[in-house]
Amino acid sequence: MEKAIRMLQSNDYPYLEAMDTGIEFDYITSIFDRLVAGNNRLYGLFLDGQLVSMCGYSIYADSYAMLGRLRSDRRFVGSGFATELVSYVMNEVFQLNGIQWVGANTQEHNISAQRVLKKIGLTPYITLHGALTKDTSTLESGAKPWQPVTDLKRKKEWVNKKYIQTGAIFPYECYYPFPASADLFQEPDLETWSFFENDDQTRFLITKYDQKKHHYLHAVYPWHDITSQPGLWETIANNYRKLRRQTDGETYIWMDLTREEAQMLPADHQFELPSPWILYGTDKSR
Repeated sequence: MEKAIRMLQSNDYPYLEAMDTGIEFDYITSIFDRLVAGNNRLYGLFLDGQLVSMCGYSIYADSYAMLGRLRSDRRFVGSGFATELVSYVMNEVFQLNGIQWVGANTQEHNISAQRVLKKIGLTPYITLHGALTKDTSTLESGAKPWQPVTDLKRKKEWVNKKYIQTGAIFPYECYYPFPASADLFQEPDLETWSFFENDDQTRFLITKYDQKKHHYLHAVYPWHDITSQPGLWETIANNYRKLRRQTDGETYIWMDLTREEAQMLPADHQFELPSPWILYGTDKSR
């Protein structure tokens, strides 16, 4: 049998259609053209001209790459093709100029994907719920919302202290958290993102707009005391209402919560807590 791995192009879509993945409604089929262009790439492993495994990556902030879109033909599961392909793609990514970190985000129940990631040398960093809600009233106390931070220097001080110096996980986009470095905090983003701090300037919050399938107010708060900071949820709620007036589709608040943070939520909270995602990765030095 003849085996080959190559980068996919938009005219390779029929090969994807011919795969038996067992996924009834696969979002990849509707955005295939976008996944082979720009900062996205797809690779395929072919056996005698048949696509039997597919994997790709996306580049973020010029130095991070997230592996994903792993698909395998069920008729070839257990052959090791998925591991071979993902390993190949990871090595290709690390050859790109500027890439310092490669990872993957997979749902907790996806044990087969986790096995592949561990085999290629990726290690788990953190497990996070992508918590969604339209109603934060059970977390609000009527406290005064926090003050906006508009000074770019002050914004830089906050992210440097809580993220860059510590290497803490920063939710750069919905579904895409990364171990922090200065590359994640470019001035155009810092100017666009909304920052708020409490009266005694001991806490700060970032809110930013994101769109995947729906519209999101992505709230980023780098402390675990999410239920005991007066004004935190009033600030988030105010920003959510502003965003909702500007969008014409389903609009949610998204907050990345650890398992422990999710357990802190009051019993009557209105968050959806889907299956958590596990972030795996490795940096170039390793």
